Amino acid sequence: MYSVSSIANAIRNPRVVCEEANLLYQHGFGFRETAAHNENGVDILSEDWDNLVILDACRYDTFRDLASELPGTLTKAESKASATNLFLRANFTDEELHDTVYVTANPQLYRIENGVYDVEPIHVEFHDQIDVWQDQWHDEYRTVMPEVVTEAALDAAERYPNKRLIVHYLQPHAPYIGETGVEHLPTDYLDFWGSFNDGEIDVPLETAKQAYRENVEVVLPHVSTLLAEFDGKTVVTADHGELLGERDSPIPIRRYGHPAYANVPALLEVPWLEYETETRPDIVAEAPEQAASRGGPDSDVVRERLQDLGYAE
Repeated sequence: MYSVSSIANAIRNPRVVCEEANLLYQHGFGFRETAAHNENGVDILSEDWDNLVILDACRYDTFRDLASELPGTLTKAESKASATNLFLRANFTDEELHDTVYVTANPQLYRIENGVYDVEPIHVEFHDQIDVWQDQWHDEYRTVMPEVVTEAALDAAERYPNKRLIVHYLQPHAPYIGETGVEHLPTDYLDFWGSFNDGEIDVPLETAKQAYRENVEVVLPHVSTLLAEFDGKTVVTADHGELLGERDSPIPIRRYGHPAYANVPALLEVPWLEYETETRPDIVAEAPEQAASRGGPDSDVVRERLQDLGYAE
């Protein structure tokens, strides 16, 4: 069940044993095969929307506190998963979405579908998939800035007026590009919360929390732009939340980031903001764009992008 490397890691870091024990208590043995997603989570594809805006790692409570000026009605929803790769699997596996265009700053789906890592493909087919991260990666901040995602989303809306549109921002996921993050958080750690969790980063928790809040603030003006420009019904949500020091159970260790399979409230509770214009588009399913003709990046490039975001191989 456990590899030699994972056992060695547990010996070096006993905290890992506590984390695994909590997961076993919550899910039972074999949970990586049987409890990959939250059965109570919202089925995003079956919901009524023309445009779905996904904020990566956005907590419901933080969004609620900072997004009060956005138009629309905000409620709390549950995500199907605590991490992006599981969210994608839970919502998109074996789906033929010829009426949908996916604009994404996150390389995870490309990684899964194109064998960058040795994992089972999801087998999802969109009318078109626009991987903004391929040519709009910000090398200094090691992320995709929200403004280029907004531009790509508006271009897609103009190009595909009769398609559902999914727009996946990276923010508020680390790296933190607000003032606090840039000035006070170290940039030489690829997995910020993992390193923070292991005690390798000497930064006050409140400083890290403020950097997270600012990453939400950074992306909200772009959400506002899409709400103003998109036609039809737009939903703003998140793939999962973020742990900012909440205690796990039954062993009450503090957790950070968004560990896979940790189906706890701070990770599963996400915003669900609905805003609708007077008219809605007529959505039509059509044969996909020829993705092969667009080519793709080298596998090493994809790995580098994922490592910049803190995803280990």
